[in-house]
Amino acid sequence: MRRALLLMGALVLKAATVAAGPLTVEVIDKNGKPTPNAVVLLQVAGLGGRTPPPLPREATVAQEKMQFVPAVSLVARGARVRFVNHDAWDHHVRGSAAGAAQFSAAGKGGFELRLPGHEEGKPARPVELTLDQPGVVGANLLGCHIHGSMRGYIYVSDTPWAAKTGGDGTVHFEEVPDGPVQVRVWQADQLIDLPPQLLQLTRAPARVSMQLQVVPRRARL
Repeated sequence: MRRALLLMGALVLKAATVAAGPLTVEVIDKNGKPTPNAVVLLQVAGLGGRTPPPLPREATVAQEKMQFVPAVSLVARGARVRFVNHDAWDHHVRGSAAGAAQFSAAGKGGFELRLPGHEEGKPARPVELTLDQPGVVGANLLGCHIHGSMRGYIYVSDTPWAAKTGGDGTVHFEEVPDGPVQVRVWQADQLIDLPPQLLQLTRAPARVSMQLQVVPRRARL
């Protein structure tokens, strides 16, 4: 009897620690077209699997030709971000929680940096910032006080189960714990958060599609 109970316990433990099959998340816009630069996050409830590699704790955001490059960066909380101005004229970097205050002087938890123009023949002078302030988790809107059309984003995640969609609008997760998983999506032009999707992962490969309610601005160019 004791042997049977031990065997049953071992089987339960094995079932609890098994990894599900690969999970693919596709993000499409209102017209059904793939959406790059969307952030996909998983809230994992099960045990087991293998924790993915940690998100970057260092990143570089350049200001080049009046744009933030990359337009969207995904980093871990506490990451050190280096801002570099490659344009010949001065820029600012203003940051605040995306959708909150829109760089209002009364907004809390934001930041403001000044980057001098790049002098030809001399190395650019980067300015660094550590994203460890309270309330920093989530999407942070970047702008330039001097050039109001410039927009960029840094998404700070508390979970390593996060990835940014590529040109085909998809991300792939391996060895997610078997069991219930909640899928959330953030995209810069989607001002109202999409409702999360709850999946029950098994050993079989899984795929889910998340559709935005907007057509991102890059698709209208």
